[in-house]
Amino acid sequence: MLEVGKKAPSFSLKNQNDELVSLNDFKGQKVVLYFYPKDNTSGCTKEACSFNENISSLNKINAVVLGVSPDSIQSHKKFADKYGLTFNLLSDSEKTLVQAYDVWKEKSMYGKKYMGVERTTIIIDENGKISKIFNKVKVEGHTQQVLDALK
Repeated sequence: MLEVGKKAPSFSLKNQNDELVSLNDFKGQKVVLYFYPKDNTSGCTKEACSFNENISSLNKINAVVLGVSPDSIQSHKKFADKYGLTFNLLSDSEKTLVQAYDVWKEKSMYGKKYMGVERTTIIIDENGKISKIFNKVKVEGHTQQVLDALK
């Protein structure tokens, strides 16, 4: 179970440019690690664009944004290019990270049960410890919640 104050599980995954990105790359910075279900869906697009619109505010407070979903590198590339996203989207096609961060959950839509990513944001401090967990994120106003938590 993830807990505030505990060390964040480390990871190394490929981004939309097929480059390896690790949590260790961001030592000394705050990391906004957000998990989302699927590229190019309405809620996920709104969330990504909102983070992107606020990237300079996040950078000013020494924070980086990393988006994670089980989508492929190619899917992330198209998504990032289509919306001009300037932060890393990490491909967790093996679902190791979504499981390590306990966001791979049973979901239900129209009475059907299936496994998927529960929209979650984890803020990791400069020392690699979890400082805030946002579960079952509602996209509207979420970027502001994250900015407030980082201050």
